Amino acid sequence: MDMQISTEFEAQDRAGVADLYWQAFGHKLGRVMGPDPRALRFLCDVIDPRYALTARDATGRLLGVAGFKTAQGQLVGGTLRQMQEHYGWGGGLWRGLVLSALERPVAADVLLMDGICVAPAARGHGVGTALLQAIKDTARAQGKTGVRLDVIDSNDRARALYERQGFTVRGVEHTGPLRHLFRFESATQMVWRADMA
Repeated sequence: MDMQISTEFEAQDRAGVADLYWQAFGHKLGRVMGPDPRALRFLCDVIDPRYALTARDATGRLLGVAGFKTAQGQLVGGTLRQMQEHYGWGGGLWRGLVLSALERPVAADVLLMDGICVAPAARGHGVGTALLQAIKDTARAQGKTGVRLDVIDSNDRARALYERQGFTVRGVEHTGPLRHLFRFESATQMVWRADMA
């Protein structure tokens, strides 16, 4: 598939990026961030194009997006105040507290991937591979020693892709009682090292 990878995205793409993100992660986050229309409005509000790489076809149609996180920001963040603007004072407070359990620390020397999403019609055409390569290239360009990501236990397809791309397992974190909210038991931390590529 002919595609172009670029940094950031335009304001008119916010809804499309939010929709792709929710398609990829809505099952995991739906019980906390739902209902769907409210979650999509929140995502549209908080996504930051400075921490995104996008894949598009020859017509400019959005095929996929990969986000990353640094000490300065991330693709999907948002403040407690923004959460409360969309979910109310109490609703924003408990959601913010629960979602903080998924937060991962940022290491100065490693680029932290903040989600990869591919449009359903584009899956199986190399979009995920191209976005992962772009994430690696971004890490190198920023002087990082590698890339870190987390993959949930029920996403065997994504894990297989990461392994083919040279990511190795560093550890496993269990969700404990939060598994009932997030619908997964554990997440495997995987790392790609630039010096091993």
